[in-house]
Amino acid sequence: MKRLLLLLFFSFFLMSCKKDKVDATTTQTLQSSINDMTSSLNTLQQVKFNEALYILKTFGVDAEGGANELKALGVLINGKKVPEIFSLADQVAQRNGVEWSSTGPPSLGEMNIFGNDKAKEFDANDIQANSLNVAVNSIGNDAVLGPQSLQVVPRLVDATGQPIVFDGAALEVVLEVFSGGSRILTAKNLMLDDNFKGFNVRFASLPSEKIVDQSIDITVSVKTTKKTFKMSKIGVAVNPRALLMPVENPADNSETAIEDLSATADASGAIPDAKVPTADPKASVSKFLNNLSAQNLRGAYDVADNPNWGSYETFSNPTSGFGGVKSINVKNLTTSNTSPNAASVNANYDITDKEGKIISVQVTFGLKNVNGDWKISSYKIN
Repeated sequence: MKRLLLLLFFSFFLMSCKKDKVDATTTQTLQSSINDMTSSLNTLQQVKFNEALYILKTFGVDAEGGANELKALGVLINGKKVPEIFSLADQVAQRNGVEWSSTGPPSLGEMNIFGNDKAKEFDANDIQANSLNVAVNSIGNDAVLGPQSLQVVPRLVDATGQPIVFDGAALEVVLEVFSGGSRILTAKNLMLDDNFKGFNVRFASLPSEKIVDQSIDITVSVKTTKKTFKMSKIGVAVNPRALLMPVENPADNSETAIEDLSATADASGAIPDAKVPTADPKASVSKFLNNLSAQNLRGAYDVADNPNWGSYETFSNPTSGFGGVKSINVKNLTTSNTSPNAASVNANYDITDKEGKIISVQVTFGLKNVNGDWKISSYKIN
């Protein structure tokens, strides 16, 4: 009887020592704590838990090499319990465009972040391919600015160039973008089957100052169990008007001068009467802001005569101009100074950009008389 009680006590002691959260003190404690957490789950949950850890190791950390990835993963999930790890993996998968969720059925095969201890009878990642093809196409064509993105789609093919048909895999795909020999962009995803949608490389994510000769080189690698396939596209043209432009400091607009245009004498020596605007200068500013809010950039540009805004293409650029404005909420407009040939208007309004961010600004508009109409000639953010 005593022996039975001792055995029960020892079993209870072992169960109470099992960890329910990650201990990343060392690689050994990381693996031990994950094994303890896994053993408390049912079979389906165990598979999804291993998939979640794989998602976090592949996309949630920025490290090179298996050992470094494990160390970074440990830092990321240290102290977290199973529900927290599932939630974090969902966020990482969504942020990286990976078609995976913690509540879905198993979709990545047998995942083991510590490496496979024994060979499997069937390995969904052991794709028997001959090479990799990569298709690059321009998409998102704008009537004024031209294409906005490149769609990059890799396909594993056989010896005849035909796509390999497969599903149930979890092939790590890495996209790298270079220009002038320098890497300027890296992205990862998972190829689950032969219908992989590829990558969308937005020109607005490529800094214009790093692009050489208005072209980029694209390299894609796909990792199967036994081999990593790699393919490059050299000299892919980019749309310079859609690139990420450097932020400019509006030093030229640091002071808003109210222009007082003096009339000049004609041949007889008489000074002709200037055509004085009859409208309130606020009306021109209101028209400008309303056109921006309606995304009528041409209408907004026509209300202005500001050399600092350059051409219409520069004015309407979505990254360095007004093309990124989604809507404007005007709070207040007041005319602070006016004369027959010049005026200034103070404006207070909220800008919502096309990513949903809201910025409150106070702006002083300078206006000048152009043939009896008020035109915006300067723009200062206070």
